[in-house]
Amino acid sequence: MKEEELTQRTAVFKALADPNRLRIFAELMAGDTCNCELKDKLGLAPNLLSHHLKVLESVGLVSSRRDVVDGRWVYYAANREAVAQWQSWLATFFDPARIQCRTLCGPEGQLITAVEVR
Repeated sequence: MKEEELTQRTAVFKALADPNRLRIFAELMAGDTCNCELKDKLGLAPNLLSHHLKVLESVGLVSSRRDVVDGRWVYYAANREAVAQWQSWLATFFDPARIQCRTLCGPEGQLITAVEVR
């Protein structure tokens, strides 16, 4: 994995490692919503909720938009493209077929190699 990709993946995992951000993201996976609905549903203070949303937005998992009728309202949504990319990457990363059998480098591996040679 290249350094840039490693940095990006780590940032997303760090963002989701916070229980409140994971709860917020899970709610957004159910559909677009606004601050007031998230605040009421999750019981978070408005400033704390805004902070967590900003973190999720900064790593590309969440997008926001202003209401076309009243710009004071902001709606948040899970970024569909990012979710699809993460679903694909995680399916590949956690594919059990990637796990290979290798000869161990320590004494146990040397013992097994010696037995196989005989």
